[in-house]
Amino acid sequence: MTHQAPLITPDVLIIGGGPAGLTAAAELAERRAGQVLVVDREQNAGGIPRHSDHTGYGLRDLRRVLSGPAYARHLVRQAIRAGAEIRTRTMVTDWADERTVHVTSPDGRYRIRPHAIVLATGARERPRTARRIPGDRPHGVYTTGQLQNLVHLHHQPVGKWAVIVGGELVSWSAAVTLREAGCTPALMVSQYPKAESYAAFNAAGRTVLRVPVATRSRVTRIIGKGRCQAVEIEHLDTGQRRTVACDTVVFTGDWIPDHELARAGGIALDEGTLGPLTDTALHTSRTGVFAAGNLLHPVDTADVAALDGRHVAQQVVRYLNGEARSAYGIRLLADPPFRWVAPQILRPNDPAPARGRLLLWSEEFVRFPKVTVRQDGLTLARRTLAWPAAPGRVFRVPADVLDNVASIGGPVHIGLH
Repeated sequence: MTHQAPLITPDVLIIGGGPAGLTAAAELAERRAGQVLVVDREQNAGGIPRHSDHTGYGLRDLRRVLSGPAYARHLVRQAIRAGAEIRTRTMVTDWADERTVHVTSPDGRYRIRPHAIVLATGARERPRTARRIPGDRPHGVYTTGQLQNLVHLHHQPVGKWAVIVGGELVSWSAAVTLREAGCTPALMVSQYPKAESYAAFNAAGRTVLRVPVATRSRVTRIIGKGRCQAVEIEHLDTGQRRTVACDTVVFTGDWIPDHELARAGGIALDEGTLGPLTDTALHTSRTGVFAAGNLLHPVDTADVAALDGRHVAQQVVRYLNGEARSAYGIRLLADPPFRWVAPQILRPNDPAPARGRLLLWSEEFVRFPKVTVRQDGLTLARRTLAWPAAPGRVFRVPADVLDNVASIGGPVHIGLH
């Protein structure tokens, strides 16, 4: 006789205990949305900020600045104080049906069937293997997350001389961690004409951390038997190659959402972000299942992910109160040089997206971008923004550029002109 795993039935299940999930939990509990349960596979909740031991967290959501670990602890306390339950070392392994998941934890295996689910599983950096970098397989090759986990959580040493692959904001975070571990960042390598991060961070990184940046370059080979000894770097314009000595390599950025659970459940994914396809209310293609944070737009800052959590909580409350959503929606499509736009569906009577912004990812640097919105061959809006579009960071566009979109028209194309 087959025994069914025990079943629990909270009102809301939040899968992922990072900034988006914890903020959603706190907001839902404060709004008395019933029993709110957060599950997270790590030993402690808090997400990536737990092992990102530098300041700069909480500016947009908390209106103050904290270190990563302090920020993570604050979000955990905030959720618990509001009345949410957090279960760590708890892995959602599969779907039993459209609204029920299988879970494995130290307490054993069981099922959870809530009235609503929020997917907040975040994103991860592509490791060396996913980037198909040839060469040897020595020790001393990390992603930023692996590096910070090793240094800040396990207090382990790394090497003495490092090459950082990527020039995003997280790349400078890796440089700070290397310095704290007694490892000198010898070089940062970016495929773009300049490092992708904000100019202020690039300038500070070069002057304070003294990290030179090799632009329009890529790592073509890792060299070393046992321990990393060097990397081979190629200039993309000239094809010239050189060898840089190092005993540590850190692959940064190049994010991909942790979408395995969404994909296993048959939830529609966006071809650009690779995360769940959502409307401005952050509904996924499955009724009662929402998504938030860097699962949807890999990758943005922790405080923006937290504000996504606040936004999705409001939409979950509307759903629990029986408010129906329109079955009809207009697709939003990103035109080059944009790789993706989030969210991707505009429905009648839905709210504006979180923070009133559309999020896009540019493959090119454009100092004064003129955003153009088109539908059915007509130009609906054209607006020049004061901030640049740049690779390696999210480009934010005020959502009111969509004000003239026809609710019964064709797809809406967002590009630059």
